[in-house]
Amino acid sequence: MKIKFLKAFFKVLLVNSLLLSGSSSAKQGADKNMAVAMFAGGCFWCMEPPFDALTGVISTISGYTGGHTENPTYKEVSNGKTGHSEAGQVTYDPAMMSYETLLEVFWHNIDPFDEKGEFCDRGDQYKATIFYLDEQQKNLAEASKVVMEKRLLDKVIVTSIKPAGKFYPAEDNHQNYYLKHPILYEFYRFTCGRDRRLNKIWNE
Repeated sequence: MKIKFLKAFFKVLLVNSLLLSGSSSAKQGADKNMAVAMFAGGCFWCMEPPFDALTGVISTISGYTGGHTENPTYKEVSNGKTGHSEAGQVTYDPAMMSYETLLEVFWHNIDPFDEKGEFCDRGDQYKATIFYLDEQQKNLAEASKVVMEKRLLDKVIVTSIKPAGKFYPAEDNHQNYYLKHPILYEFYRFTCGRDRRLNKIWNE
């Protein structure tokens, strides 16, 4: 119990540090040994849990990227007014976790065939996207998409691969929403049909 408490405590400290720094570069992780990945998969509440569960992931931060305005708010982004995507910034230890594994987890938590959003969330701001931060991430993302296209032969994968823009952390009430409001989170996830659709695509 003490170890879990200390782990949670240091994770909170790290998240606060990242929020203050506004880091959006793979070279600007928690320290020089950390790396950053960025993914959009519909509602950012739902993209935190699968990455948080991975050994080697240090933190996940919900936020906005890819738009044309400074310091967007949740209301502005959800209304589609800023060009941003709801996205998650994942800070991880590459000595413990590979970018390829993060990509695999990303694919299994999205609907790669939906060109108008993700699940019950509609609009460009909710489209699934891999935001790469350097050429290596770009190459690995493109390779992973080819693998998925071979694995999922029935439809065309429409998931985008784009260069990451400036990342803006979302408001505090959106961070770790699934932990702060578990009942509301599970109700949203169920009514949105996310898991039913994922199970249908991936046969899990």
